[in-house]
Amino acid sequence: MTIESIAQSAYLVAALLFILALAGLSKHESAKSGNTLGMAGMAIALVATVALAIDRKIEPMGLGLLAVAMVIGALIGLQRARRVEMTGMPELIALLHSFVGLAAVLVGWNGYLLVEGGASPAESLALSAQGTLGIHHAEVFIGVFIGAVTFTGSIVAYLKLSGRASSSPLMLPGKNFLNVGALVVFAGLTVWFVISPTLWLLILVTVIALLLGIHLVASIGGGDMPVVVSMLNSYSGWAAAASGFLLENDLLIVTGALVGSSGAYLSYIMCRAMNRSFISVIAGGFGIEAGPAEDKDYGEHREVTAEQVAEMLNGADSVIITPGYGMAVAQAQYGVAELTRKLRDNGVKVRFGIHPVAGRLPGHMNVLLAEAKVPYDIVLEMDEINDDFPDTSVVLVIGANDTVNPAAMDDPTSPIAGMPVLKVWEAHNVIIFKRSMASGYAGVQNPLFFRENSAMLFGDAKDRVEDILRAL
Repeated sequence: MTIESIAQSAYLVAALLFILALAGLSKHESAKSGNTLGMAGMAIALVATVALAIDRKIEPMGLGLLAVAMVIGALIGLQRARRVEMTGMPELIALLHSFVGLAAVLVGWNGYLLVEGGASPAESLALSAQGTLGIHHAEVFIGVFIGAVTFTGSIVAYLKLSGRASSSPLMLPGKNFLNVGALVVFAGLTVWFVISPTLWLLILVTVIALLLGIHLVASIGGGDMPVVVSMLNSYSGWAAAASGFLLENDLLIVTGALVGSSGAYLSYIMCRAMNRSFISVIAGGFGIEAGPAEDKDYGEHREVTAEQVAEMLNGADSVIITPGYGMAVAQAQYGVAELTRKLRDNGVKVRFGIHPVAGRLPGHMNVLLAEAKVPYDIVLEMDEINDDFPDTSVVLVIGANDTVNPAAMDDPTSPIAGMPVLKVWEAHNVIIFKRSMASGYAGVQNPLFFRENSAMLFGDAKDRVEDILRAL
């Protein structure tokens, strides 16, 4: 067998491992093995690609650059994996998506410079006679566009998720027409480029795509950012697939299609769970007309101590814990897991209610709780637990805000209007763990804090949970 055929077989094996990895990651019990299968697939793909490059007589300098790039990438990956906290995972993932987008732009530009920009008239004529030149023009143009949108969109998502940019949506005049207009211009330029590929057209579409990526994500509010992260994951997959067509790499095409389709489907599921229009979110908030948050006077809030909360829990029949991003920031999941074990040992029925977009990443809270060894069977989704709040003695809202905001149901002018939320206010007592009375990530005040059956427990969530444990 030739190296070429061995490499193609290796690509097939790697593609199958990626599919098995996705299947494994769909369940808590098999997630670790799924991750391992994905790593094995990527290792096989890298080895096969390097072997293929050597077989094709890559120049020594090129081989050296390839080795240097792999070493640098591996070192950066290891360093980030060791240092990143769970709270930093959403922005890290957004940043990684930007690398995929940038790679697609570079591959597209390289494809243009090698063929359209570097081919002799005779070579161009031969390619044209084969009917492949026009296809190549389209691959270059579309690949650069998708990659550039992914690149800048992911950077804006990173800035929003890390708190370096405001989570409020950018509301430019005629923003919907800007987004749609950019897509129409792109379609027209693609036809032009296929007919007559010139450098200035490629520069123009790159600039338009970079600006569109910035505007698309900047126009989306903080409440929808988990969907945006998922959607950018999809964009990065399509960008990788476009690079695969340019590089004639079947594995890139298959893997890109897997990532692109699964990311789009996950985004669709999340949009349905949030009562959001899928098209609206991916189009940068198209059609969302909800007004800004208002500083309405809801009255006075009530405060409690950890000892008072412990007394409530001692007399409770059932407890539901609804975690949010604040739990991740405080790293309170281990204390929460210990509190859960103690209450269950005392005969209290304890469950968790997880909103589809709790945290800033799909599945963020589930991973935190699994990390702390909370039993899977008591971690329930919003739809599974929302009807049980009226029969619940105490609800502990730990670091959640927008996902338990009754304004989503009661105030049609709210920026989060229509988003399904956990109806924690229907329980007998609601204890909200927060550092302050500040609004949530979406910038919306929460009337829950001022309800008669609600009380605030201020301070670091980890410290307050430990105080409750000591009191118990």
